[in-house]
Amino acid sequence: MNTLRTTRGLLIDLDGTLYHGKHMIPGADILIRTLQSREIPYLFVTNNSSKTPEMVAAHLNEMGVPADKEKVCTSSLAAARYIAEESPGARVAMLGEDGLRQALIEEGLKLVDDSPDFVVQGIDRSFTYDTLAQAVRWIREGARSVLTNPDLLLPSDHGLVPGAGSLGAAIEAASGVKPVIIGKPSSHLMKYATDRLQLSPTEATVIGDNMRTDIAAGAAAGCQTILVLTGLTTESNLQMHVDAAGISPDIICRDLTELTQLLCP
Repeated sequence: MNTLRTTRGLLIDLDGTLYHGKHMIPGADILIRTLQSREIPYLFVTNNSSKTPEMVAAHLNEMGVPADKEKVCTSSLAAARYIAEESPGARVAMLGEDGLRQALIEEGLKLVDDSPDFVVQGIDRSFTYDTLAQAVRWIREGARSVLTNPDLLLPSDHGLVPGAGSLGAAIEAASGVKPVIIGKPSSHLMKYATDRLQLSPTEATVIGDNMRTDIAAGAAAGCQTILVLTGLTTESNLQMHVDAAGISPDIICRDLTELTQLLCP
């Protein structure tokens, strides 16, 4: 395993890395407080497209992990920035929830119900057949398709439920058009986050529990990667996930205590 190279900023995953649902993973609060005391730059980076940065920060604070909205990067924020850079003030049809809506508005994009330049889709728990038909029609007529994140399943209080990627798969199948994917494992979200820190990707380190999203996205962007065995990837299934991802993390930490000691010796 490689040793930690100099890093100027950290991109930290949330679910599975700092918490499981409503429960903080042991050591998450100490990790963040230590980074703050050492003045090490970091951002929370999540594929979650439904929540606003304020909502994400509130969730962390409720569990005892110090957070403020300025430290939060979501796939919705990155998707809105991508569209605004491609076409400032574009007409956008949105299939999503509060986090995506707020991000699009804050980027100066115009939310419309007809003749959009872009169709952007995230998790949308009010998704219907009519929604699917409308989105497909717009895309077939020339609107560009953007998917906030490709997660097929999401954890819920009732087990796993379909995620944004499952809805996106239906839109892609019917339209015949592959969307631009923003969230992990795409490098777009990482590029957005490193831009926020005013760093090049090679100066940043991605920390996460998922080989096929967090670590794959970090590697695709050119970041250093640290896998923590706190969530999806464990000591028992590590090799399976490494084989499936087709890459290896630069560093592996068993838990957040080991990670804290590595980053702040």
